Amino acid sequence: MIRNLWEQLFSRFLKKYHLTRYFSKSASFDELQQTSYAQQVGEQLTTTLKHASKCSVDELVLEKKSHIEGLDEQEAEIRQKHYGLNELQSEKPLAWWQHLWYCYKNPFNILLTLLAIICASTDDMKGTIVISTMVVISTILRFWQEAKSNKAADALKSMVSNEASVFRRNSGSKFIKNDDAIYNTKENKNLVDIPTKYLVPGDIIKLSAGDLIPADCRLIETKDLFVSQAAMTGESMPVEKFAIHESENANDTMALDNIVFMGTSIVSGTATAIVLTTGNQTYFGALAKRVTDNDQVVTSFQKGVNNVSWLLIRFTMVMAPIVLLLNGFTKGDWTEACLFALSIAVGLTPEMLPMIVTSTLAKGAVFLSRKKVIVKRLDAIQNFGAMDVLCTDKTGTLTQDKIILSKHTDVMGQISEPVLLLGYINSYHQTGLKNLLDLAILEHASSEIKMEKLSYNKLDEIPFDFNRRRMSVVVKTPKKQARIITKGAVEEMLNICSHVEINHEIVPLTSELSKTILTNSQNYNKDGLRVIAIGYRDSEIEENKTYGIKDEQGLTLAGFLTFLDPPKDSSVKAIKALHDYGVTVKVLTGDNEFVTQKVCQEIGLPHEHIVLGEDIDDMSPVEFKEAVEKYQIFAKLNPMHKERIVTQLKENDHVVGFLGDGINDAAALRTADIGISVDTAVDIAKESADLILLEKSLMVLEEGVIEGRRTFANILKYIKITASSNFGNVFSVLIASAFIPFLPMLPIHLLVQNLLYDVSQIAVPFDNVDEEALKKPQRWEANGLGRFMIFFGPISSIFDVTTFLLMWFIFQANTPEQQTLFQSGWFIEGLLTQTLIVHMIRTQKIPFIQSCAALPLLVMTAVIIMIGIFLPMGPLASYFSLQPLPLSYFIYLPIILLAYMVLTQLLKKFYVKRYGWQ
Repeated sequence: MIRNLWEQLFSRFLKKYHLTRYFSKSASFDELQQTSYAQQVGEQLTTTLKHASKCSVDELVLEKKSHIEGLDEQEAEIRQKHYGLNELQSEKPLAWWQHLWYCYKNPFNILLTLLAIICASTDDMKGTIVISTMVVISTILRFWQEAKSNKAADALKSMVSNEASVFRRNSGSKFIKNDDAIYNTKENKNLVDIPTKYLVPGDIIKLSAGDLIPADCRLIETKDLFVSQAAMTGESMPVEKFAIHESENANDTMALDNIVFMGTSIVSGTATAIVLTTGNQTYFGALAKRVTDNDQVVTSFQKGVNNVSWLLIRFTMVMAPIVLLLNGFTKGDWTEACLFALSIAVGLTPEMLPMIVTSTLAKGAVFLSRKKVIVKRLDAIQNFGAMDVLCTDKTGTLTQDKIILSKHTDVMGQISEPVLLLGYINSYHQTGLKNLLDLAILEHASSEIKMEKLSYNKLDEIPFDFNRRRMSVVVKTPKKQARIITKGAVEEMLNICSHVEINHEIVPLTSELSKTILTNSQNYNKDGLRVIAIGYRDSEIEENKTYGIKDEQGLTLAGFLTFLDPPKDSSVKAIKALHDYGVTVKVLTGDNEFVTQKVCQEIGLPHEHIVLGEDIDDMSPVEFKEAVEKYQIFAKLNPMHKERIVTQLKENDHVVGFLGDGINDAAALRTADIGISVDTAVDIAKESADLILLEKSLMVLEEGVIEGRRTFANILKYIKITASSNFGNVFSVLIASAFIPFLPMLPIHLLVQNLLYDVSQIAVPFDNVDEEALKKPQRWEANGLGRFMIFFGPISSIFDVTTFLLMWFIFQANTPEQQTLFQSGWFIEGLLTQTLIVHMIRTQKIPFIQSCAALPLLVMTAVIIMIGIFLPMGPLASYFSLQPLPLSYFIYLPIILLAYMVLTQLLKKFYVKRYGWQ
């Protein structure tokens, strides 16, 4: 009950002073799981786009109060003030004072600040100074480390400013300057280039190949327009867009033929369009806003710090009052007892934890920066080490993001050079869309084929469209004949072919042959290959003849061209390495199941079963929970599917990483414990990520995992050592307070001892880590820490009591008049055992023999030991209420220290055997 009351009061305090983020719990995902993708991006926006798709151009121009020749400058300026800039909402960086507050606001600093205030109110200025020094060092070091890391990340992030060609009436030939916008007049006096952020609804814009679409627009005119929507849907192949919506599918917003979306790009062709929505009101912006509006999900690292913090705070809240009451009643001086209890509270607080954490993480960030990885959020490095599941997109991460021609065969699967020649001539001479498939054909052809195509001169062309799913070119052959060469989808090609070429013989295309050809094609599909068929027909040349769709009849089917988006060379090694380090890789992609299955087969992932997005929609919560555990490949997913999978894995007690680069990955990147993206990703994906890879190399993930585990090991090392040694000191204080008629150590002694110990721990981030500690994911275990603390802490008390007896009986420091001698003896022994225990508990091996600390930690240990001995023995002794010890004391001291180390090592073996070591 007392604990619940305390937590309620503390929670109110955190909430009042905006500290709840440090202690926040993961929000429930139930509502999000039941919300459709359309609802997530806004039903009103979806309705607006569908309405614009149905309207005629004249009606839409009238609705938008625009003009077919564009807005005039005055109207554009008025709209810009009304709608705002055409920019996506983004997370603003913290001001320096906000960042400083963020670095300060951890529970340990808050607790120490309260203790410093109490010390100041009781005129204990020495204690106030020491405690304040701890807080300042911890806060400033963390602030400096994070500021340096953030500055480096900002310097490396590439920011691109895009322009759009827009029709503006009355612009003439003048240059108009508006803030940083300069309108560059083109040959068409009404067509000018402006930064895309100044576009407004109603603007008429010109689009051409290579342009990023700057807003959600309705197409007015198009010519061979193909748009890549991979950033929105995950599909690598471009889609054709028209000025009129022709598809029967009017429910899927992304399938509207005459609507183009911000964040997509023009692959080929040209278009004129009217801007419908800008900025956060776009489809892209709605998703971006959905991501940035949500608070950053609490990660495994934050939960772990939270649990450990509460554990240590509860220990403090129990032990400090006991010390107060015991010393108050036995000594009778309640003011001194209060100060002593406050010192105990400080002693139990690992006040340097934030600094140690930040320093260790910053060291990891420096290491990763050498591997061309930008660390945006330091916490992510530890999560890298704790990660046991990595979810990754397929296109561009596991694969090369480059289509290659895999095979060129006849219909029976035999390699055929004539088929490649036909494909090359078709791709070379077409003037419409040269997509990834055409580029793959052109790159694959040999020099002989490239020379042979010179014998074929182009006569005409029949462009591609998605209704026919094929395209044709007509060429003049060396035999002075007209040859129509057509390539397209296998089913469509079979419909226009009457013959087939097998073993250089042309035979009629029968129904049995058609079935065989379809079967062969489907076998390629099952291997994850994209298949197109190619056919031809020769005829006499007719002067001034214009060829059309009706001429695509009676063709001879020559064979197949098959294509593959191949996996990266590094994928197999990286996945094996991650598996060896206990990380399961799961593929989450929007691409089709056949291509995904093939890629996964080649990189060594289990591929027997694939879960599709439509399967997920039909699953019960229990089935879904089991599916994300059991299967490793998920295909044809939308962004909400990806986010649901990541969230469910986290709820299944996994630490989850997500690697992606598209807008469709942003929500999952945000939800994951560690989001990983690449510098070529869309801006919202980079903003949602914690780490940004400057190179799409999966091998850096293995190095990141190892560095993350090394980082975590050193952080945990500090917590375990500090918590157990501090607890041991407090336990010794309780024993001494019960039997000794004076304070065993003054408050200033405890504070100085604690400060010196904390300074020695600054070197912990640079310590070595045993190889065994890097082999499996590491997690925060508050219960394990409590057990470790209670097990190893009292060991030091055995030798503290030995020191008490030594000082009491051997050196006769057994009266209030001799308490300074007693306190000096325990000051040195307590500091040395606390400092040396670092080397005992930093490894489960035998210290200095099987596992030696890094040089910085060895040096710091030696320096602190010398300072600890110097304070009582040197000229500053009286200032700290200490006194020099007899030289015979230093004969007993090594014996005590050696016995302490031997007993700790023996008990450590017992602990490892029973509980393990983390």
